Amino acid sequence: MKKRFFIIAASLVLASTLAGCSSAAQGGQTQDLISLDDAKNAALSASQIDTAGASFSTAELSEKNGIPYYQLDFTADGLEYHYAIDAQTGTVIESTSGAAAAANPATASTGTASGAIDEAKAKQIALEHAGVTESDTSFLWAKLDNDDGVQVYDVEFYVASTSSEYDYEIDASTGTIRSFDYDAENYTPNINNNTSNTSGTSSSTTKSEAEIRQIALAKVPGATEKDIQLKLDRDDGRLIYEGKIVYEGTEYEFEIDAYSGAIREWDAESIFD
Repeated sequence: MKKRFFIIAASLVLASTLAGCSSAAQGGQTQDLISLDDAKNAALSASQIDTAGASFSTAELSEKNGIPYYQLDFTADGLEYHYAIDAQTGTVIESTSGAAAAANPATASTGTASGAIDEAKAKQIALEHAGVTESDTSFLWAKLDNDDGVQVYDVEFYVASTSSEYDYEIDASTGTIRSFDYDAENYTPNINNNTSNTSGTSSSTTKSEAEIRQIALAKVPGATEKDIQLKLDRDDGRLIYEGKIVYEGTEYEFEIDAYSGAIREWDAESIFD
């Protein structure tokens, strides 16, 4: 009888020990992450919304490109809010807001923005970002649209002097550029070996990879060498550099002419979309 009691007691101690090890292991996996409640509070604080006034439809831990983050979607006062919160630091990685389609369907159907900017302001934001004026464009077009419940302005324009087409998506509530694309159409550099450019260097000479890296990084303030990937390729008989930069939650993809260093294509979008 004593022997049987000893075996039972030993088994209970062993089970307790294993359970403790399992809890410790699980705790080791999550001890560096903030809680879901902390992530919600960070989003509500950033949007200046009271906890009682917010209704969350999505609140979950996710991961992209090795970055753990909380995806939070909630509505308050007729607006939809979308947040991505860094699960380790509590930093707001991405935030968008706009009129909730269900709460205010009239604004979505009539094309009237309920946000902070109008069509003229959206055009101005895009032009200033591209570094051109309206007089530089051959056409300038803007339209109010709805993207997953968020009101946005789609802005497009063409600059004939550089044969470049620009496409922007701008948050109608905040004026934030959600994504943009730049495409130098029909661009062909002069690579005639018998001609020289104004600097006296043969136009067939390509720029170094280091020079191309600096051209691309200059477009993304704060990004460094560790954030960029680059490769040399050939397109219709001419050399181009293709690459991407991933920095602060945004992925930039681009093509740069290897001879002149001109940016032929440039696209930016959130890695959480």
